[in-house]
Amino acid sequence: MRRREFLAVAATVALTPATGFAAVPWVILHKDPNCGCCSSWGDAFSKVGFSVHTVEEPDMDQVKQRLKVPPSVQACHTAELDGYFLEGHVPIAAVRTLLDERPPLAGLAVAGMPLGSLGMGGSPEPYDVMAIPRDGGDMYVYLSFKPN
Repeated sequence: MRRREFLAVAATVALTPATGFAAVPWVILHKDPNCGCCSSWGDAFSKVGFSVHTVEEPDMDQVKQRLKVPPSVQACHTAELDGYFLEGHVPIAAVRTLLDERPPLAGLAVAGMPLGSLGMGGSPEPYDVMAIPRDGGDMYVYLSFKPN
């Protein structure tokens, strides 16, 4: 973990009287400096209580390689959350389920930039959130989004 990432994580811990230290859900969002939809995605997470630290990356490929994001699901931004990666426009509902269930995954991914997905505008189109196992096993559909 780089120094700036450590500081972002450390800054998200709040002291509570009942339990001592309680972690606030934190996200490190790696993005290209010129991407607006990535910022919108991070803003949506901030609005529901996640602490989002944005890192503008000169080389997104390096981030994706470090986290072992499969090329077939790579998208415009990559986030890190509590030992998982989130690739692309992963919805908040999928992340909450991930954090509740704690499956043995490397991360979740939404390939491409589906219209209507979190951070994207336009009429919603169906898309899948893919689960990427830690053990290198086959990806599978973790959640399907189908607009009404």
